[in-house]
Amino acid sequence: MRDSMTHRKSHNASACVAIKRSNTGWHKRISTSKIIGLSTLMLAMCSATVWASDKPTPPTTPTNTCYVEGVSDRLQCGFVTVPENPNQPDGKQIQVHYVVLPAVKNANHEEALLAIAGGPGQSAIDNAASFNTVLNKVRQQRDILLIDQRGTGRSNLLNCDAGPQSLLAFNDDNVDSLAEAQKCRDQLAGSDVTQYGSLNAVKDFEAVRAHLGYKKLHLYGISYGTRMAQLYMRLYPEHLATVTLDGIVPMQQSVLEIGSAIERGFDLLFKDCQETAACHAKFPELKAEFDQVVARLTEGPIMEQVHDPVTGEKTLLTMTRAKFYGAIRMALYQTNVRALVPHAIHQAAKGNYQPLLGLYALTTDGAGMAMGMHASVVCGEDIHRITPAMREQAKTSYVGKTMLESLEASCSVWKVPPVDASFSEPIKSDIPTLLLSGEIDPATPPSWGELAMEKLTNAKHFIAPYATHGVAYQSCANNLVAELVRTGSVKDLDGECLKKDVRRSFYLNASSVEPLTTEAATNSAKDKPKDKPSTGAKE
Repeated sequence: MRDSMTHRKSHNASACVAIKRSNTGWHKRISTSKIIGLSTLMLAMCSATVWASDKPTPPTTPTNTCYVEGVSDRLQCGFVTVPENPNQPDGKQIQVHYVVLPAVKNANHEEALLAIAGGPGQSAIDNAASFNTVLNKVRQQRDILLIDQRGTGRSNLLNCDAGPQSLLAFNDDNVDSLAEAQKCRDQLAGSDVTQYGSLNAVKDFEAVRAHLGYKKLHLYGISYGTRMAQLYMRLYPEHLATVTLDGIVPMQQSVLEIGSAIERGFDLLFKDCQETAACHAKFPELKAEFDQVVARLTEGPIMEQVHDPVTGEKTLLTMTRAKFYGAIRMALYQTNVRALVPHAIHQAAKGNYQPLLGLYALTTDGAGMAMGMHASVVCGEDIHRITPAMREQAKTSYVGKTMLESLEASCSVWKVPPVDASFSEPIKSDIPTLLLSGEIDPATPPSWGELAMEKLTNAKHFIAPYATHGVAYQSCANNLVAELVRTGSVKDLDGECLKKDVRRSFYLNASSVEPLTTEAATNSAKDKPKDKPSTGAKE
C-alpha cells in the first residue's frame, strides 16, 4: 500500500546538473563545526544545481536527460515524490532524485546495479564519475543507478551554512558544539529532521526501483552505504540479485566504534613506517614526533603565515590539534596520500606545517557530507547504542572523546527518536553477497566484515592486505564485483589477486621516495626560484 501511494506521486525531472566530484567513505569529509563529532572545518555545502520539470512522464520510462561532471555520456535522470513522513502521506512531500548511467550493451533491461554512497550524508550523484570508473565492467551489461538519499544532494538537502570564514584561520578549538548544533537545527526548521534516517531512505530506494521498472537490483554499497545495502537485504530481499559490501559497517556496530578504528589506522601507519627500511631510516622516531606535535597543539593553537595549499598566496594559519588529527586521518583513506604522511608529521615536528597543509587541503573542497542528514542518521541509529565500556574507551582517545562529546551535544538538539532494538540485529540472508575489507582501512577494519558475516549463508569475505578504505577503488576487487553481477554467484570468486601490493612507497622528502644526497639537496635549494612560494619541506 505504501509503495502504490508513492508511485501515484512520482515524476521525472529534467536535471541538467553541475556536479562536483567527492569521495565516498564513512567519513571522508570532516565537518566544519563540531556538531557531529569528527569535525575540524566549516560545514560543507553541496552546491549542485537542479532544474526540475513538473510534467509527468510514464513511470517506467525515464525520458529526461542530464550530464554530470566527469561522465561524458548523456544520462537519464528524474525524481520520485514521496512523503517526508511516511505516516503522513498527505503531508509535506519531498523529491528523491536519481540518475541512471545506461548500460553500454543493455542485455538485461530488467536489472540494474544500485550504487550507494557513504557518509552518512554523501550524494551518490555527486560521485557519479567515481562510480562510473569503478563499476565500468558492470556497466557493460547493466545500468548503474544512483540515488541521492533523502537529505543529501538534490533530495531535500539537509545542510547548514556556517557563514564565510577562512578555513585555515578558523580556530575550531573555540567551537561551542551545542550552540552550533542549535544554529544548524534552526536553519533546517522547515524540515522534520526525525524523518531522514536509513529506514525511510531504503523505502525511497525501493520506490525508485519500482518507478523505473527494474525487477531486480544488484547492490554495491561503500562504507555507510553498506548499512543501507544491508537494510535493503532485510526489507526487500525479493528484489535483490546480488550484494557487494565494501568497507563494511555491520548492523551490530555503532558509529561510535569508529574511534577505535581510527586509532588502529594510526598505529598501522607507524608500524608500516617502522617495518619499511627507508621510512624507518628517514623517520626513526615517527610516533614520538607525532606525539610531540599533539603535545604542542594541546597547549593551544599555533598561528603563523603560510602559503595557501590551493592558491599559493600568503594567508594566516591557525593550526589546532583537531586540524592536525583531521589532516592525518583523511590522508589514511588512500594509499597514495598515506605515503605522504610520515614526511608531513616529521616536518610538523620541526615547526614546518606547509606539507601538512597539502593533506589538509584534501578535506576542504566543500563537496562532502550533508551534516544535517548525518546527524539525523547518527542520532537515531547510533547514539543510544553507546555502552559504559565505549565511554571509558573514548576517554583514552582524543578522536573518540571529541566524537562522543560532539555527538551528544548534537543529538540533544536533534531529538531524533531511537530506532527499534531489532535494527541492530545481524542480517540473515542467502542472497549472494561479496564482502570486501582493507587490512589498513582507518575507518572500517576487517573485523567489522567478520561481524557482518554472522548470518549470511551465501557470502564470501575477502581482506585485501594492502588496501585502505574502498577496496574496489584500489585493487582488482572491481573485477570481482563485475563477476558476481555476471554470474549471480559467489561460489567461484577468487580473491588471490587482492594480494597484489598496491601501496605507494613512503615519500622521504617533498618530491621523492628516494633519499636525497647532500649534494642533490644543496643543488635543489640553490636552483629554487626565490620569488615563488614554497610548498615543499624544509630539508
